[in-house]
Amino acid sequence: MKKILLISDTHSYLDPKLIKHINSSDEVWHAGDIGDVSLCDELEKHKNVKAVFGNIDDNNIRSKYPENLFFNCEQVKVFITHIGGYPGKYPSRVKNILLENKPNLFICGHSHILKVIFDKEFNLLHINPGACGNHGFHIIKTAIKFEIDNEEIKNLSIIELGNRNTIV
Repeated sequence: MKKILLISDTHSYLDPKLIKHINSSDEVWHAGDIGDVSLCDELEKHKNVKAVFGNIDDNNIRSKYPENLFFNCEQVKVFITHIGGYPGKYPSRVKNILLENKPNLFICGHSHILKVIFDKEFNLLHINPGACGNHGFHIIKTAIKFEIDNEEIKNLSIIELGNRNTIV
């Protein structure tokens, strides 16, 4: 069993409230718009990090992390990318990847809108953890924790970190 902390859209800000959630997880997955490579370096001091680059990320981040990440966690096939849309509204690039790779879990960021939706068309769980940084239009900073036990994704919980405290 793996305990996962899923974050996105940090935009160079690591909320101190996340530290206890990082410490109680086995891995941290970042769905892009990291902001500064030092943020993931800090995360990696605590846990194994899996991440993709986002549209705001520079060449330092793009040379360290891919646009698309595919891996198995326990018995779950995972696909992470930053700009992914959501069920019924996937960009054609993502839709083609979903058709070809058939993941069980599809994760993206970018919208700053937390969504957890079972996609019946692709038979997968779609998760966007919202944004946990201070840049963007979101009001509440969010992240998601869950567990993967063999082929089961379970004990999903939303983490609210408080109000975003900078201007757009």
